[in-house]
Amino acid sequence: MLRRGIICHFAIAACLTSVSPARAQNVGDAAKQTQQVAGDLLRSARTLADAGDLEKARTIVAEYLGSHADSGEAHFLLGYILFKQQKSSESLAAYTEGAKHATPGSEDLKVVALNYVLLGDYASADHWLTRSVEFDPRDTQAWYYLGRTKYNENRFEEAVRAFEECLKLDPRNVKAEDNLGLSYQALGRTDDAIATYRNAMAWQEHALEKNVGPVLNMGILQLEQNKISDAVALLLQAEVIAPNDSRTHEQLAKAYSRLEDFEKAQAELEKAVQLDPNRSSLRFMLGQIYRKRGLMDKARIELDKGTALKQSERKNAPGVE
Repeated sequence: MLRRGIICHFAIAACLTSVSPARAQNVGDAAKQTQQVAGDLLRSARTLADAGDLEKARTIVAEYLGSHADSGEAHFLLGYILFKQQKSSESLAAYTEGAKHATPGSEDLKVVALNYVLLGDYASADHWLTRSVEFDPRDTQAWYYLGRTKYNENRFEEAVRAFEECLKLDPRNVKAEDNLGLSYQALGRTDDAIATYRNAMAWQEHALEKNVGPVLNMGILQLEQNKISDAVALLLQAEVIAPNDSRTHEQLAKAYSRLEDFEKAQAELEKAVQLDPNRSSLRFMLGQIYRKRGLMDKARIELDKGTALKQSERKNAPGVE
């Protein structure tokens, strides 16, 4: 019996010696081919997602996961697609499932964080953006979003540092410079805020498409300093850059009200309400302007709408878990 076992052992060894290399090559080639097909499929889905064909991309990934449930890469891609569809809770669930099978990269962590931004959970967004920039400290976008998140948390000193890191990597980033100005302004560093707004405006002076942020924010700052004429000039520029931004019309209305030009203030607020009809503060402001102009029926209608919207805002305010 022992002799038979020894013979069997040597027979298996001989078989492995003589057949394994070819078989291993075949198995290896098949595995590579399978991986290539899978990679091509997921890259195709990613391309579709980036092009805006989100439903088709989602269908491809969902079908792939039906037979490859342990693919972390596919779960992460599904999370990315769901994020672009603004389905934040579902996106986070996909990333959580993916993390069971693979380690998420800096880009994955950034999207996780942005889901939390959409949910209004800035503390969680801060955590994951901080992890993202630790993994990839040269990601300018992640630094920018980290700065925005810090700003929304009222952690203005930290926001300044994040925007400065972004600007080190991208020295003429208008949005980062504009938000650096907002952070300085929140810290009471008015001169620094003015300097950064001016920088941002100068950097885009010859651009075909301008960012309204620095012009609008500089106008608001001038209005706060009671420099009404300077504020109006800047806000009119902002209105040209972004005629469909309700904030420009709102701030112009405030400036005209300070000048007691209530007719112009009314016109600007009516535009603002048309662009953003569900913001209670605009309704209240317009109602007050109507009242000042003696348009009492219109005033009552707007003030009632403002009250109803305010109650709805309180009822539907998202909680942060």
